[in-house]
Amino acid sequence: MHDIRLIRENPVAFDAGLARRGLEPQGARLTALDEMRREVSTRMQQARSRRNEASKAIGAAMGKGDTATAEALKAEVASLKDELPALEERERQLGSELDGFLAALPNIPLAEVPDGADEAGNVEVARWGTPRVINFTPKEHADLGPALGLDFETGAMISGARFTFLKGGMARLHRALAQFMLDTQTATNGYMECIPPLLVKDEAVFGTGQLPKFADDLFRTSDGRWLIPTAEVSLTNAVREQILDEAALPLRMTALTPCFRSEAGAAGKDTRGFIRQHQFEKVELVTVCSPEQAETEHQKMLASAESILQALDLPYRTMMLCAGDMGATARKTFDLEVWLPGQQAYREISSVSQCGDYQARRMNARYRPADSKKTEFVHTLNGSGLAVGRTLVAVLENYQHSDGTVEVPAVLAPYMGGLTRLEPLA
Repeated sequence: MHDIRLIRENPVAFDAGLARRGLEPQGARLTALDEMRREVSTRMQQARSRRNEASKAIGAAMGKGDTATAEALKAEVASLKDELPALEERERQLGSELDGFLAALPNIPLAEVPDGADEAGNVEVARWGTPRVINFTPKEHADLGPALGLDFETGAMISGARFTFLKGGMARLHRALAQFMLDTQTATNGYMECIPPLLVKDEAVFGTGQLPKFADDLFRTSDGRWLIPTAEVSLTNAVREQILDEAALPLRMTALTPCFRSEAGAAGKDTRGFIRQHQFEKVELVTVCSPEQAETEHQKMLASAESILQALDLPYRTMMLCAGDMGATARKTFDLEVWLPGQQAYREISSVSQCGDYQARRMNARYRPADSKKTEFVHTLNGSGLAVGRTLVAVLENYQHSDGTVEVPAVLAPYMGGLTRLEPLA
């Protein structure tokens, strides 16, 4: 959500920011609509003020015996009472229209975000680890996994495409990865563990920016609730309509949850394998902070996500997304892309974004600076720490052996009950 006052003060800069997103100018339309709303609001306030003044004057005129003046004032008050509902409704309509336009527009990229229309404009900023030397032709996880318990056929039989049934050691490895991630983000990286709701109301998905534009990417229940596409929705909305003390910031939260996505915008992408599913698990990181803390917290969150890949010894690269490839709520995003030897490519495994006050305005989430009586909107950040299924894919492809077995990374030993290698199921 954008601040109409900032647009009013500098519509040219706002339009320049939208242009970096590939959008047409909107400043003139928004400021014109805002001017209409403010004019109606002014007329409404003037009408109310005059009604109150005239109501008081009636008594004074009656006291003086000035019946004619009193009757004229009564007629004026009656006219104003008739006029006010129409003005109030007009202000409401204009305000709703303006808010709708503002809510539909994406966040404005920060100056350091590179220009670009799509992923081709993303910029590699770092690389960690060296891909293993594999002296045989490595398999993709979709070919390697089924014999080890990554059962695509049963998942599809039960639920349809983009659902998978995990069995035996494969299920144990998936659980081990999730628990290792959660333990690392809490005990080592300082995020507070949470167990949030998986079903949320309209206000929650509006607050984090999925509504109204991305409703088709979500699953909705028959009673009007939404299945969360990521724990970002529940965690970020934990501060909605609140005023926090500055001393409580930054507030860092994490949760391991199932996530549900219709993948409406990903038709034809990754239809084979475990990378893009309707149901998956993810350890999400969310930070709520002051504007001054946002950049430092962004770097911390990025490092927290990287720490999982480094502990698992999975080579990856860090990409800064260009303006045209960022999510709508983000003003700056880093993607972590893990090396998959079966595909001979780096693939996204985490996005870490700072959103400024974009989500906070939608949620009315504020804080009170220690040296001020006024409140300000908080800044929010979110990132994956990590997507469990995609990490499983990376482990399978990077730790595979020529005999079809998969070595379990040493760091997961405490979670695997003595299992050190995945072998084909009997």
